[in-house]
Amino acid sequence: MKKVSYVEDPEKWLEEFTFSVRTKVRFSETDMFGHMNNTVPFIYFEEARIEFLKSIDAFQKESDPSGTIPVAADLQCDYHKQIYFDDVLSVAVKIHYVGNTSYDLHYLVKNEEGAVCLTGRGRIVQIDAESGKPISIPREIKRAYEHQVSVAKG
Repeated sequence: MKKVSYVEDPEKWLEEFTFSVRTKVRFSETDMFGHMNNTVPFIYFEEARIEFLKSIDAFQKESDPSGTIPVAADLQCDYHKQIYFDDVLSVAVKIHYVGNTSYDLHYLVKNEEGAVCLTGRGRIVQIDAESGKPISIPREIKRAYEHQVSVAKG
């Protein structure tokens, strides 16, 4: 794995991932050379993020009475190894940091041989659905996030 700015200790960082989903690269996700298109990782990150949040009962639905919604504020992807049509990938996600109104997620994508193909990170901000302004993460959801951070860090 090449060095990336958001990873201080790569060996420890890799060990902290406990949740992942599998996906297969579809033909429609490739370019004319058979490589996965550079926009596709963000779709994989989203899919893993949603499944992860569901697994910890923190995925909010439109009917959430708090009137807040999580939105992606920034996303980053680093490409380490080429990915091709029909490759089977493991897309892992973990919560790296929890603040008052936002949290950072980190992503790790490996191929079937276990090679690191992609890494990424993103900031999710909780906003008031009406005003669009940042608002505190609901207490019970924040507790679930903080628990995940402590589990990952051991």
